[in-house]
Amino acid sequence: MPFPTPLPAHIAGKPIDVLILIPVFDDWEALGKLLPQLDETLGKSPYRPRLLVVDDASTEPGSREALSGPFRSIRNISLLTLRRNLGHQRAIAVGLAYAEKHQQSDVVVVMDADGEDAPADVPRLIKCVLDKQSTRIVFAERTRRSESGLFQLCYRLYQIVHLLLTGIRVRVGNFSAIPGRLLTRLIAVSEIWNHYAAAVFKSRIPYETIPTRRAQRLAGHSRMNFVGLVIHGLSALSVHGELIGVRLIVATTVSVGAIAVVTAIVFSSDRVALALPAWTPLLSVIIMGLLLHLGFLAAIFVFIILQARVNASFLPARDYQYFIESVERISDAAPDSSSAAQ
Repeated sequence: MPFPTPLPAHIAGKPIDVLILIPVFDDWEALGKLLPQLDETLGKSPYRPRLLVVDDASTEPGSREALSGPFRSIRNISLLTLRRNLGHQRAIAVGLAYAEKHQQSDVVVVMDADGEDAPADVPRLIKCVLDKQSTRIVFAERTRRSESGLFQLCYRLYQIVHLLLTGIRVRVGNFSAIPGRLLTRLIAVSEIWNHYAAAVFKSRIPYETIPTRRAQRLAGHSRMNFVGLVIHGLSALSVHGELIGVRLIVATTVSVGAIAVVTAIVFSSDRVALALPAWTPLLSVIIMGLLLHLGFLAAIFVFIILQARVNASFLPARDYQYFIESVERISDAAPDSSSAAQ
């Protein structure tokens, strides 16, 4: 398909319509502190956004208090409530599909509710989208993190494993700005049901990154435990399942070949062969057998994934409405000179 032409807004200079998508599960206290900061930051920018808060079937009350305002820069806030808890990534997928169908905008910003995505970076993300003529999704790349040393160690190990298995560096999270006209392409990517950022990389939608520093949580504590973090990491890897399988096949094939060649060279020399323990040939055969077994399992894994492509899967653009319980307008910006000028 031909690539879209630049938005009329870039030519005519009309106001940029921005929608900020925030998934939340029981984090109303932090969200209540985030929104005034976001409202103040955006009040100093040329953008006057709308908010779409996706309530991931929260069990604790507080949504109306957190979203009630008053706000001067944020034009309005809609609360989309899900029928059941889906998890962070799937709540984003449903929110993106709903936004594309019902709240079209020039730019959609995805950010967390806990305040770790700094409001000051939102105008930077939007500006980068506009500077790139709305041809790329722009992600916030974390240059410094604020978590504990143990978390950062585990995260670094995950980055290494991810790079070895996929060849892709993990540098970004959900915090990003999406050109509205690319959203139509994104919600046709079924993999965003598992992991939003990984799905963007796999779909080959153009993207850009800008450096940011992760902020401190504003209130409460993270509900993501160790098991949840492992599942989140595996979800990202699952998006690249067939790539991982092929890389394992290649790696095991090369390893078996290398061991066979080294073994043949070593035992072609009587002097070297006599100097080695008697069990060395058996060990070589066992190692090659294990590697061949791993390669065989990887091949089966790839075939299963490729076969699954012919089966019906979740498609955000088609299936999002099954998970929506209600959508309601919570608050609107107070009338002032800036909003009256819009």
